[in-house]
Amino acid sequence: MTQFTSVLVANRGEIACRVIRTAKAQGYRTVAVYSEADARAPHVLMADEAVCIGPGPVNESYLAGEKILHAAKASGAGAIHPGYGFLSENAGFARACEEAGLVFIGPRPDAIHLMGNKAEAKRRMIAAGVPCVPGYEGEDQGDEALLREGGNIGVPLMVKAAAGGGGRGMRLVHDLKQLPNAIKLARAEAGAAFGCGELILEKAIIRPRHVELQIFADSQGNTIHLGERDCS
Repeated sequence: MTQFTSVLVANRGEIACRVIRTAKAQGYRTVAVYSEADARAPHVLMADEAVCIGPGPVNESYLAGEKILHAAKASGAGAIHPGYGFLSENAGFARACEEAGLVFIGPRPDAIHLMGNKAEAKRRMIAAGVPCVPGYEGEDQGDEALLREGGNIGVPLMVKAAAGGGGRGMRLVHDLKQLPNAIKLARAEAGAAFGCGELILEKAIIRPRHVELQIFADSQGNTIHLGERDCS
């Protein structure tokens, strides 16, 4: 793996602060990026250097991959840590980092492509015979297709952003009359938060438990599991 001494943190808020704090403790020089609205934010003041990457709207700053790459080059950063959210699950951005000679501190682009997008991940799981919640994860994203498939699935129905996470771009539908507006709102929210308006539909599970078995691996081939975690 390419050696580096400085890390650009492509995020903001508490996420960026935690990454900056840890990177400094490990002896790395840190670079923050910020929008004009975040000029005096804690992560900006905490980093060794900070670079403005645009106006307040995230599509013009924290989701603007080219601006972040330019900031990394201009500041001399050798690696980019995306934090979580924003571009952390964007395979194109991870690939662009590699092509620019920067270390992307996260999964390889092919792994993000397979698992960072819920539609692609679910198609892979279904192909492998893994039981999945009934739904629609097709490539046809037109309103007509989504409305038709939603009707086939029935209510209660969950409309979900295929990209990102954190509960953004999600709408619970109890009546199919609500579906057109739910699709519109979820698509707009997903596009603003993750730069991708792709959606999936799933039969809603009311009052579920969210249990994860987390596995951590590094670029040297070391792999450990972190046990079960109830994220409900």
